[in-house]
Amino acid sequence: MTTQTEGVLYLVGTPLGNMGDITFRAVETLKNADLIAAEDTRQTRKLLSRFEIKKPLISYHEHNKQSRESEIIRRLHEGQNIALVSDAGMPGISDPGSDLVKACIANGIEISVIPGPAALLTGLVASGIETKEFVFGGFFPRQSKDRNNLLNELAAERRTMIFYESPHRLCATLQDMLSCWGEDRLCCVARELTKVYEEYKRGTLQEVLKYYKEKGVKGEVTLIIEGYKKAEQKIELDQAVGILREKMKSGQEKKAAIKEIVVKYNLSRRELYKSIIESEKNEKDTD
Repeated sequence: MTTQTEGVLYLVGTPLGNMGDITFRAVETLKNADLIAAEDTRQTRKLLSRFEIKKPLISYHEHNKQSRESEIIRRLHEGQNIALVSDAGMPGISDPGSDLVKACIANGIEISVIPGPAALLTGLVASGIETKEFVFGGFFPRQSKDRNNLLNELAAERRTMIFYESPHRLCATLQDMLSCWGEDRLCCVARELTKVYEEYKRGTLQEVLKYYKEKGVKGEVTLIIEGYKKAEQKIELDQAVGILREKMKSGQEKKAAIKEIVVKYNLSRRELYKSIIESEKNEKDTD
């Protein structure tokens, strides 16, 4: 009696828009797979048809990932090789493919990555903004309150920041950045990458916001933002206390606000904390 060999989960990068960007290895892997799991089977069928690939398709997306996961794991244990694709780019980046990867690792199933395009890197290298160090934050929160909380945490982030954003919320997000950070920064909106209407809009937050308020936004958006530049000027402790009070009045937690001010103005955390405590004590004494 022979022991059945388990299958492999292949993470296959697919084109962002231009189908000519697919790799030879990706085509070969899709042709040899026993099954293809796709975020949107309708979208993937277009790709498969283009390269004359005829393989069984099942859907695997955010709304059915829990029910599909056990089926995919079972098929892999039975020896089937399965290719996972997203609608565009690398599966596992800001999509439920990452959950399937974790499940396969937990079940001792081999994973093989077939590299391909990724919107975050494509947008970054053409943005004209620093590429030496960067952070990727996926999609912004939908609610303005949650988005502002995140932006407050990122106020002193010195690395270039990359996010995905819905075209319907882009202007609101740019406005929130200006409001939360209180300063203009360089940014780039990389839109409809590799497609017919590909666009890179580079400029300051205010300039890009004005442009899209007037023109409107369509298509998939990758947003690249310049990191915080350390302030040249120093401020006095009483000024820092005033800034801290304003941030706390706007709803920011004291600990987070102190951290942000200390980094931004190169101050002593201990001295600022001591100053705000003394200020609050003096207020109580005069009441």
